[in-house]
Amino acid sequence: MSHGLDMIETESSVPSHGTESLVDRVLRVINHAVTFLCCVSLVIASIVLSYSVFARYFLKIPTDWQDELSVFLLVGAIFMSAAMVQARRGHIGIDAIASLLSPRANAWRQLGVDIVSFVFCTYFAWKSWILLHEAAVEGYRTSTTWEAPLWIPYSLMTAGMALLSVQILAQVIAGFRGRKPIS
Repeated sequence: MSHGLDMIETESSVPSHGTESLVDRVLRVINHAVTFLCCVSLVIASIVLSYSVFARYFLKIPTDWQDELSVFLLVGAIFMSAAMVQARRGHIGIDAIASLLSPRANAWRQLGVDIVSFVFCTYFAWKSWILLHEAAVEGYRTSTTWEAPLWIPYSLMTAGMALLSVQILAQVIAGFRGRKPIS
């Protein structure tokens, strides 16, 4: 099993010559910006949850909003960072088959997996868009006392899946062109 950490490239190891397409460059900039925002989101979620524990157990102050805010921040961080993880092939993969295949056969296997992943993620993004639209038009809110609008997490889910779909599509195109996509 591979966790892909050995495949993560540092900024200095990424080539800066002309083989990188405009889409690759734009995706890299977006992924870096989104990664920074996701990191900030995780820090804020940890602060909010720490405050919640302190306020509930030591000050006996109820905090109804912190669970939803933390879930919204975590949902956003998870979905929005998926494209960056995919760009670096950081998702968990099983190496049992890949280690048995030739490099050429493995490239075709990876391309097939990317195509299936693209179809799934595009469908997920489309269904998320429908859910987002429904929540925005109908004014859906959470069923807690905070009553946060549900378009917030749905928009993060939709944007994250759309960005992931674009990232996978760029990798599929790179696979058909026979070049390694740049993360």
